[in-house]
Amino acid sequence: MIDSGPWQSARRDPATPSMSHGFVAVQSHPRNLITTTVSNITESNITETMPANTVPEMKYGERAIEDGELTTFPNPRPGRVYDIKISLPEFTCKCPFSGYPDFATIHLTYRPDGTVVELKALKLYINSYRDRYISHEESVNQILDDFVAACDPLYAKITGDFQPRGNVHTVIEVVHEK
Repeated sequence: MIDSGPWQSARRDPATPSMSHGFVAVQSHPRNLITTTVSNITESNITETMPANTVPEMKYGERAIEDGELTTFPNPRPGRVYDIKISLPEFTCKCPFSGYPDFATIHLTYRPDGTVVELKALKLYINSYRDRYISHEESVNQILDDFVAACDPLYAKITGDFQPRGNVHTVIEVVHEK
């Protein structure tokens, strides 16, 4: 049995067929990660899997989100008045007061002028809020500000429909018109 002390988690090592042995315990230290087989834990057989002071490499999606910015392309129908509606149902950010995660669906309706937003860039931009400590009100207003700066639309409306937390359901709506 694993002592709850500094041990973070235990998982079954699929390479080991025995059910009584072969669990790998992961111990987290400030500067390194240590793993060992639970069947015989002693100080002498703990092996280091990541050198001290090593930061794990970012995944390609994390790099894309970090580098992401709103990009546009020319409106394929300049002079025609039409609306584009986009729904982004997986918006997340963190409460700046508690640190709890907030979840929302962001609805974007806009009337393009000279440019149209590129959807993959919009997705990456929205995902960049995941680890930001930002209020519901500020996040929706910031999205509108950044969208208007990138696209310069004739009209834009952003609605943030936040999931209830603590029996409170919040919907924030902001509008821009030229």
